[in-house]
Amino acid sequence: MNILFILGLAAVISPLIISRQLIRQDVPIMVALSAVAVFMAYNGSISRLEAGFLAGGLFAYTFFLFYQGKQKGVDVVDEEVEEMLKANVPLWQNVLLVIVGLALLVMGARWLVQSAVELATAWGINEAVIGLTIVAAGTSLPELVTSVVATIKGQRDIAVGNVVGSNIFNILCVLGISGIVSPTPLLAGDQLANFDIPVMLGVAVLCMPLFFIGAVLNRIEGLLFLALYTAYVWILIAMTLSLGYLAQLQTAVMYGLIPVVVLYVLIALVLDLRKRRAQTNV
Repeated sequence: MNILFILGLAAVISPLIISRQLIRQDVPIMVALSAVAVFMAYNGSISRLEAGFLAGGLFAYTFFLFYQGKQKGVDVVDEEVEEMLKANVPLWQNVLLVIVGLALLVMGARWLVQSAVELATAWGINEAVIGLTIVAAGTSLPELVTSVVATIKGQRDIAVGNVVGSNIFNILCVLGISGIVSPTPLLAGDQLANFDIPVMLGVAVLCMPLFFIGAVLNRIEGLLFLALYTAYVWILIAMTLSLGYLAQLQTAVMYGLIPVVVLYVLIALVLDLRKRRAQTNV
């Protein structure tokens, strides 16, 4: 949802700029963590020990970012952040807003999950599918709004950093903290372990060459992302409803859409390398 839909939509609105730090550091970390999630979920569950490992990674990653930011210093400050820092707001008001915001966040999350589960039960739909579609869309609304607004404002590098950072946080914090507080291991059914989570890894890996090419995610690549997300959701629905054309749909995606994406990536990489070599020779 974060990468294929949100980044795809943002890139269609306007090509997205990829910062050097994202290419060299954050995207590889996202890919590595996605691979870790695949490994952990392979046996059908994520234990409290594994969740603790993820939570520990969250603290290490956060400390590293603070250290890195301190080393670089504050060279550029976002205008909106600068205005917020200048505003003279009483401490009690900030504390109150944090408490109210957290309370509303918890209530909203509870309502969203409960309603989604009730809908899944009423419609006879697998809860995992609801989680991967409706709940994923609901919980990704902040990233969607932030990325689209940043793109419209011309802050196109923020849109990508927002999504990549969210994915890293989701794996380390959401899975980690949930697994620690849960009385039983987090379950990953056959569909999650063998289809959804490997798809997540594949999408993360796809980001590396596309972000590397010209350090820009263009409109064509945005459309490819949206096409992949549409195909993914379509397959989910077909699997859940046991539609008769599921096999044909999977074949079309496997031998049609995916080869087109791979061919595009290879051609784009070759053209980009030629361009870089020509610039070096000049």
